[in-house]
Amino acid sequence: MNKQEIYKYIDENADRFIGVSHSVWEYAELSLKEFRSAALYIEKLKEDGFEVETGYAGIETAFSGKFVSGKGKPVIGILGEFDALSGLSQKACALEREETVKNGTGHGCGHNMLGAASYGAACAVKKYLEETGKDGTVIFFGCPGEEGGAAKAFMAREGIWKNLDCALSWHPGTTNEIMTGTNNSCTQVLYKFKGIAAHAAGNPEMGRSALDAVEIMNIGVNYLREHMKSDCRIHYAMVDGGGVSPNVVQPHASVLYMVRSIKVKDTIDLQKRVDGCAKGAAIMTGTTFERIFVDGTANAVPNTTLEKVIYENMKEIPLPSYSEDDYSFAEKLDMTCVKSDDVPGIGSMYNPDIRKEVKELMKNSSEGLNDFLFPFYSGDDFTPGSSDVGDVSWLTPTAQFTAVTFTKNSPGHSWQNVSAGCSPVGDKGMIYAAKVLAGSAVDLFSNTETIEKAKEEFLLRLDGESYVCPIESDAVPYVIGE
Repeated sequence: MNKQEIYKYIDENADRFIGVSHSVWEYAELSLKEFRSAALYIEKLKEDGFEVETGYAGIETAFSGKFVSGKGKPVIGILGEFDALSGLSQKACALEREETVKNGTGHGCGHNMLGAASYGAACAVKKYLEETGKDGTVIFFGCPGEEGGAAKAFMAREGIWKNLDCALSWHPGTTNEIMTGTNNSCTQVLYKFKGIAAHAAGNPEMGRSALDAVEIMNIGVNYLREHMKSDCRIHYAMVDGGGVSPNVVQPHASVLYMVRSIKVKDTIDLQKRVDGCAKGAAIMTGTTFERIFVDGTANAVPNTTLEKVIYENMKEIPLPSYSEDDYSFAEKLDMTCVKSDDVPGIGSMYNPDIRKEVKELMKNSSEGLNDFLFPFYSGDDFTPGSSDVGDVSWLTPTAQFTAVTFTKNSPGHSWQNVSAGCSPVGDKGMIYAAKVLAGSAVDLFSNTETIEKAKEEFLLRLDGESYVCPIESDAVPYVIGE
């Protein structure tokens, strides 16, 4: 079975994989609550003959589907995600904001497509191993809670990723390119303050305001911003304001903090200082608080060897063919987005020659889609986001790419992404991604020396530095809102 036959297999089963994507899009379940989505994948994996394991790291919706051929080495993991975001319910293929469920959830990051493409790729690779009889193992990992739960990091704490020879992943996006470089590590901690209720006018001296504690903590953290490293970031969200009655001294209030820095150790140090702000606020207001560790992720370790393998497949496989209706939809949807003057792409940010080349490519692209392959770029450059794929990359060689599923200017975590994520444009990008993942895995099974080179590069990049897990030793998966 050659790669062309693998691509044909994916095309012949495209409706099945798209069906999974659309079902998960419809379920739109939040982090660590992806029960229907996980059940669907588990059912499909069993039907396809994978050996299924569930409950990784004590997380009900974390699972894997494994297929072993011959001696079982090398072992390649393909990562899948399927969690949605709050407040992003949106009608599919719509050109305006139109909720299907008021204040409901939606796949604003495209994880319905992310998981489905990875699942499709795993099925194709299984077919390849069965028909060729080559030695190897392919594992599809169902990784919940990327948006808040960091299942991959909890799994990293248990050393699961060490059992792989390499890992492959992708992400829906606005460009067809390699995801390279590093990013921020982060932690999320919830602070639940408790005070004493009282009548705010009649006997305010008897009250101890939990809301005051949250506000004082926020003020303290804001003063802290001047005295932290330049690569650090701190964000917060009010989870509980204590109620809607201003004439009551609020007896409860909660705030969720996210702390970021490139290195995990720096994030941990800064997190301790934020903890100090919470302690100080409690002392000043006569309140108490419960500190709940939610999740954490590490910065990414890039691997140029694997990135080259993926890029060669991105070049080899024809990009999606769009209809006039697809282009019309994309152009109209993109008109609802804020236009950016920045040249897109990671390489454009750091390499002037690539930026110039992308500008030329954009002249011949459509108004709504970056319907071309971006030049190859691999480096150690920094982008400010965070992802628990980073934790995988500290324990095994890992590489990622993005494929076009959204319009040119569609912002992350937006209703526009939700609309496109269950459209022909999204479907076609997802199938392209499945082919790239499958083709890359087959190349690695066929040329195991490439995996050895990736491992050599992996060790060189670590340079003796050990993985520092951002998940605290006594932390358990925590679902915000429960």
